[in-house]
Amino acid sequence: MKIIGISLLMMGCLMGFSLGIDILQGFDVSQALYNAVSPFRVMEVAELFVLFSLLFLFFAESLYLFIKKKKQSK
Repeated sequence: MKIIGISLLMMGCLMGFSLGIDILQGFDVSQALYNAVSPFRVMEVAELFVLFSLLFLFFAESLYLFIKKKKQSK
């Protein structure tokens, strides 16, 4: 669970930093959000498949380790 929490915290901080820089450059909030997600909009189907596969494996492994740890503690 710590790995997922740290990953989400880092992602949130980096996205906030990116949005802050865009807003300081004069973009409005909607344009800053568009700039933050635009790299995902140009990905092809194969790239999206690889991305979601890796994300699924990451969360599945974390869930497996969490359940395994809970069973060992009982």
